[in-house]
Amino acid sequence: MKFGSLPVAQAEGTILAHGIAVSGQSWKKGRHLSAADIAALQANGRESVVAGRLEAGDVPEDQAARRLAEVLCGPGATLTAAFTGRANLYAAAAGLAMINAARIEAINAVDEAITVATLAPDDMVEARQMLATVKIIPFAVPQAVLDRALAAAAGTPAIGSAPFRPLTTGLIMTRLPATKASVLEKTHKAVADRLAQLGGRIGSALTVGHDEQALAAALGEMAAGQPESILVFGASAIVDTLDVVPAAIRAAGGTVIRFGMPVDPGNLILIGELAGRPVIGVPGCARSPKVNGFDFVLRRLAAGQPVDGPAIARMGVGGLLKEIEIRPQPRDIAPMVARAPRLAAIVLAAGRSSRMAGPNKLTQPLRGKPLVLHGVDAAIEAGCERVVVVTGHDREAVAQLVANRPVTTVHNPQFADGLSTSLRAGLDALDEAIDGAFILLGDMPRICAQDLSRLAAGFAPDEGRAILVPTAGGEWGNPILWARRFFPAMRELTGDRGARMLAVANQEFVTEVAMPGDGVLIDLDTAAAFAAERAT
Repeated sequence: MKFGSLPVAQAEGTILAHGIAVSGQSWKKGRHLSAADIAALQANGRESVVAGRLEAGDVPEDQAARRLAEVLCGPGATLTAAFTGRANLYAAAAGLAMINAARIEAINAVDEAITVATLAPDDMVEARQMLATVKIIPFAVPQAVLDRALAAAAGTPAIGSAPFRPLTTGLIMTRLPATKASVLEKTHKAVADRLAQLGGRIGSALTVGHDEQALAAALGEMAAGQPESILVFGASAIVDTLDVVPAAIRAAGGTVIRFGMPVDPGNLILIGELAGRPVIGVPGCARSPKVNGFDFVLRRLAAGQPVDGPAIARMGVGGLLKEIEIRPQPRDIAPMVARAPRLAAIVLAAGRSSRMAGPNKLTQPLRGKPLVLHGVDAAIEAGCERVVVVTGHDREAVAQLVANRPVTTVHNPQFADGLSTSLRAGLDALDEAIDGAFILLGDMPRICAQDLSRLAAGFAPDEGRAILVPTAGGEWGNPILWARRFFPAMRELTGDRGARMLAVANQEFVTEVAMPGDGVLIDLDTAAAFAAERAT
């Protein structure tokens, strides 16, 4: 790729390297300069721009990021469209991050232009939490460099997640003559609470004396009930492989796999097996709600991952959990996590089709289904968390058309007062968990899920990308994706005005997203336009 300052007259087809202001508009870096852009720059008296020009054999940043992310994306992970050279992977459900660290290191060693950042292996993740991001640093990379990265990534996908499943365990607690009932109650509660956080539960519980024979008998009785795993909480800490708990496991016919783990607190954990099921000798620190080595093991059990010697040995890096004076109780503070935004779609379907001079256009068939369903189905396919269809004119007919779709129908009795009233009705139907919303016009038949995904990929309000505007040939189109921060201002609009004026007034938050086709510009306002669209 060539990079540097170019005369404006020679810059058509290049990629803008730095944001600039042109005729009161904010042009962000990464903009592909069109002939119209060159004319606008010249009209503003600009003589040069700093830009990049792709050469033969270069792979554009978004294409390169997407190709590498597709190879890395494994079970339990979902992948977004690439934007500004970045493709993110998210956990499909709560569970553990499954990361092949060696493979990621190999990719990052290929070339500084290609980077992959991930969570640590076995990190606990929430649904929709970000697992990794693939970022191409320059605007493009040579094909040869990308090929080397793809070769390093080849094999079993290196990034995924193992979802937690409802884990039912047996719990055996031992007691000494001096053991208080309150200690047993605290122990039971601590284990139950930990399991509940992972969607699991204690299936059965026994309390026996702290001696080998009594515990061996209890283990046999518990194993006969076929729990998924057995937890043994001893009244006294395990200090040797010949101690009471490991001896009882062997006496019951089981085996001791490992005693001790490189996690502190939690060193004195024991891993065994009985009747094909894991048996965990739980360390005493697990009576505390603070994170310890037992949590690492329990999470793997809940995620269906093996708990063996090699798995325990790998826990040492990141296994120092002790609180020290210069690090006061950080685990009492809920960490911020990067997650996929929760996006909704509001489909405005309340209009009277007055310019059609005939039936309601939204109910008329076009390429196999009513016009209104094109936008509705695009929003559903794109994975919008909520799709709200606002009805008004011809309420019953429109509502019946969407009745078999997973949408929320909201009626706007004030639809005759203009578009703003329908916009307000749609926004009022969204809950506080929604981070942003697409505003779709009901008469745009060429909008597809891929268009919405391209907009969603660029949505990053914390980074200033809070209004995502689709473009075709440099012209603004619809739908626009809005961050929640603009919802109050959108509610204040009046008359037959949409929210586009807010985008014009908030240029610093606008990011234009070029679309591959012109579908974002096409709406069907007249009978002639409808007929022409049917003929295509």
